Amino acid sequence: MHEFFRILQRNWMLLVGGTLVGLIAGAGASVLTTPTYTSSTQLFVAIQNSGSVQELQQGNTFSQARVQSYVKTIASPMVLQPAIDELGLSETPEQLAARVTAGTDLNTVLINISVSDTSPSRAAAIARAIADSLVRAVEKLESPKAGGASPVGLSIIKPATAASSPSAPNTRLNIAAGLVVGLALGLGLSFLRTTLDNRIRGEEDFRRISPIPVLGGISFDQEASRRPLLTQAAAQSPRAESFRQLRTNLQFANVSGQARTVLVTSSLPGEGKSTTATNLAIALAQSGQSVCIVDADLRRPMVAEYLGLERSAGLTTALLGQADVDDLLQPWGDDSLYVLTSGVTPPNPSELLGSQAMKATLARLEGHFDTVVIDAPPLLPVTDAAVLAQYVGGVVLVVGSKKLRKNELEKAFKALELVDANLLGAVLNRLPAKGPDAYRYDYYRTDAPKQKKKSSGRRTVNNSNFRDEYIDKIDHDALPELEDRRPPSSFPNRISASDRSQS
Repeated sequence: MHEFFRILQRNWMLLVGGTLVGLIAGAGASVLTTPTYTSSTQLFVAIQNSGSVQELQQGNTFSQARVQSYVKTIASPMVLQPAIDELGLSETPEQLAARVTAGTDLNTVLINISVSDTSPSRAAAIARAIADSLVRAVEKLESPKAGGASPVGLSIIKPATAASSPSAPNTRLNIAAGLVVGLALGLGLSFLRTTLDNRIRGEEDFRRISPIPVLGGISFDQEASRRPLLTQAAAQSPRAESFRQLRTNLQFANVSGQARTVLVTSSLPGEGKSTTATNLAIALAQSGQSVCIVDADLRRPMVAEYLGLERSAGLTTALLGQADVDDLLQPWGDDSLYVLTSGVTPPNPSELLGSQAMKATLARLEGHFDTVVIDAPPLLPVTDAAVLAQYVGGVVLVVGSKKLRKNELEKAFKALELVDANLLGAVLNRLPAKGPDAYRYDYYRTDAPKQKKKSSGRRTVNNSNFRDEYIDKIDHDALPELEDRRPPSSFPNRISASDRSQS
């Protein structure tokens, strides 16, 4: 039932559209159909002679057996032609028979005749003429050959009258039928679309392909193309909270701490892996970690463009031995975030990324930063990410909602399995903000200003005085010992916090 309602939520526009089409079709059929009037008459079949009770019983049984034959006779030219001649109608008995309905009630000797016509008075006249013609035809057919009166007689007990309202079209029935047919059409199209749809639209579609954990979901934001960075969004915005949740879940996925280098990739271009890698590095740095983000997408580098840095000298410069990696790191922001841009685009990216120089560079960065985030090319178009996956501690796969197909995701998993990559989890990107595939919740926050409380005689604490008093209690002699416990750095050109504030 959950899957059924999820399909309905996804395709609600098809359901509404199909229902509206059905309603319009039903109403249109009622408007365009010419009104038809129906007039009815009823006849009674009786045995002419009277006798004992046994004879009457036999006569009644005889009449019921003959009634079915009389009903069949009504559609014959023997009955309809005299009615046509009497009224001067310009149609054949076959054409008139299409508008005549005859029948009998079960276990009775009653015959019902109904005639439909666009004119109520003409329908009543035809019904009367057919009834009179049937009486004469039965009398003629049942008359003995030796002469004498017919033993069977027909009597008109309900003369035909002109109808005051049309019998067709039935507007209510047409609209109800159109509603049902339109709804069924919408349901059919919804299930057909779901069956033929091969795209990853949400978490449930992803979990049908792989059991790996979903580290987070990023809702689609139209402002993200213009302001892609985490620092450009409001502190308590859903987008910012999504990346913080991704940071937390990644730390739990790497609870052993072995994956200090995290490679971020995707199956296809355009799924948002560069934006995710950049914002993940920013979120990690905001939590107090020292982070280095490496733009290893040597085909379409985007990290330097997002961060507003120069990329002419970077990773390729270090791999070719033209400069030391210490001199190529660029600090960014107020936190401990350093960026190693891609450098000049080389003609052989796969060979460079799979070289021993790349492996040594990553090992060096890993030894001096808490976390190293690598933005790698997509898995399916090129082999760069699969090559790099062998040198890193873990891989995070970005999955673009409505961008990636299920078979393409399966190919990406196989590519990582071939190199025995440590897949930490996936990030669902470009998810809808609402609907069954949304991956966003209402955050616990308030923007209401705090009201000032009335004084109750209690002692208040001055924050500035309290801070100064707390600082005075710090054992400043122990600070050098704490400084010595910090991880050593071999990067002489790192900018300290005081230098950044001055600059």
